[in-house]
Amino acid sequence: MQKIFTLRGGKKISFGGKTLVMGIVNVTPDSFSDGGKFFSPENAIAHAKKLVDDGADILDIGAESTRPEAVPISVDEELSRLEKILPALKNFDVPISVDTYKPEVAAEALKLGADIINDVHGLEDSRMIDVAKKFDAPVVAMHCEKCCDVDIVEDVKKFLRRTLANCAANNFDTTKIIFDPGIGFGKTQEENLTLIRRLDELKFSDEQELSLLIGVSRKSFIGWATGLELDERDAATGALSVWAITKGVDIGRVHNVELIRKMCLMIDKLRGDF
Repeated sequence: MQKIFTLRGGKKISFGGKTLVMGIVNVTPDSFSDGGKFFSPENAIAHAKKLVDDGADILDIGAESTRPEAVPISVDEELSRLEKILPALKNFDVPISVDTYKPEVAAEALKLGADIINDVHGLEDSRMIDVAKKFDAPVVAMHCEKCCDVDIVEDVKKFLRRTLANCAANNFDTTKIIFDPGIGFGKTQEENLTLIRRLDELKFSDEQELSLLIGVSRKSFIGWATGLELDERDAATGALSVWAITKGVDIGRVHNVELIRKMCLMIDKLRGDF
């Protein structure tokens, strides 16, 4: 089923057709993959432009590292980083997502021109739902809890149902939720692989078809599974992205947009002429 959202600035995002590639722009000095390379506003904006030229459908801007053991930063510090680049990025032709778990940061980012909230804390703060509703913005809700059940897939399904219920109770349009199973967050390496193998089981919740995003780019579990070093993991990221597409995932969040876009084009062609 195809869903098309018209965002506040007139940009559109469509689910159910071609796979969407979300390009990562880390405006941080301590990201696990490219820490510091794009910390300056000039480098961040130039990198964002390159990702769009490479075929990114969405840009995801992160001003606070979410890697394990990262040092949290204040609302003011996170906003100061975003304020230097969002005014320029809002003029790009693609939707802009902001990777934050702070409602205050999300609200200001949306005022500055962002279109989508990417909440790695899975909307656990109900104020984030209020922000999304106020700005009529799609929101990514990521599962980041340690597994409480024997089966990690059942645990994530409970999170999906709970999030849908919370959003419905707050009168937020649940079709605007994009779910991320949170590969690498609060999970063992075996649980990461189990989730990836069984992604198709997350596509529906109580007969509602869900929009799914997966973020596996260059993550440590790839190294655990294959022995590949960080700078060798893009091809493996592509393989996982292709697998995810066949399991119903709509968006792949990646660093190497140029490579993954080409792989998505081919697999999309096999699935149907998008």
